Amino acid sequence: MRYRAIMPDGDIECASYDRTENGVDCFREDGEFVAFVPYSSLVALLDEETLTHDDRSIV
Repeated sequence: MRYRAIMPDGDIECASYDRTENGVDCFREDGEFVAFVPYSSLVALLDEETLTHDDRSIV
């Protein structure tokens, strides 16, 4: 499954993520670390099912 971390100034696509005390760690499919997104900067964390849904009010 694909995930997208939405932030005010852009977004980061990742294959998996871990929730930490201060934010979200994003990883590629091979397990390589992509980014840390602090909760204070995170608008939403969406999965590919949500991203393809017709109801745009969820984004």
